[in-house]
Amino acid sequence: MGKYKVTIAYDGTGYSGWQYQENALGIQQVVEEALAYLEGGPVRIYGSSRTDAGVHARGFVGHFTLTKPIPPKNLVRAMNSQLPDAVRIMKAAYAPEDFDARLSAKGKEYRYQVYEGPILPPELAPYWTFCHRRLDLDAMRQAARRFVGRHDFVSFAANPNRELESTERTIFSFDVKKTGRKIVFVVRGDGFLYKQVRSMVGFLLSVGKGNERPEAVSELLAAKTPRTARVETAPSHGLFLQQVFYRDLKS
Repeated sequence: MGKYKVTIAYDGTGYSGWQYQENALGIQQVVEEALAYLEGGPVRIYGSSRTDAGVHARGFVGHFTLTKPIPPKNLVRAMNSQLPDAVRIMKAAYAPEDFDARLSAKGKEYRYQVYEGPILPPELAPYWTFCHRRLDLDAMRQAARRFVGRHDFVSFAANPNRELESTERTIFSFDVKKTGRKIVFVVRGDGFLYKQVRSMVGFLLSVGKGNERPEAVSELLAAKTPRTARVETAPSHGLFLQQVFYRDLKS
């Protein structure tokens, strides 16, 4: 038997997210169907995390075991031949027996894309959130820095409808980069709560529009109260899971 680690990129448009669901099509189901074709029987792939409906990925990670091992380079070609164009296996490698795509992860990087301007070019529409107003970049950067560190993020997360051991997470870095009309929010952390990244970005956009002060981030973190309508959730289509880290991150 062979255990594998694969890196997956996907366009989440039209999918219900990563996780397999009974009444909707998830990326996990699509990948497992490709693996089942190669294996000649059911194969379960375990993902590094969940992603919401409409969210994209450039560096999602999964692991699985095959009873009929295939060399990693051949596996990439074979899987991609069975997958839709919106889902690609970027690379594959043999994995040690104790590797777990989720439990072995030390951190993740998400990127959120916003286009600031009078008109959103149509080719960008599936991947960029549109904002016609001029955003205060300096204020958003000030606010983003206040997320860095170990905090209780209950005020910036949605109810996952399941028990959580803790709502504390560590943000290693949170940068706001701008090139022309394109603004990219880049956040790295040891883990993220349900809709946490989209909630943080949604609030930063409120800061950028002048509706909130940068200091309000610290006030909400200190309050440790469940999220309210004050913290908007940014649309899912602007979010990308950029990469998953399996080494300790310092920044």
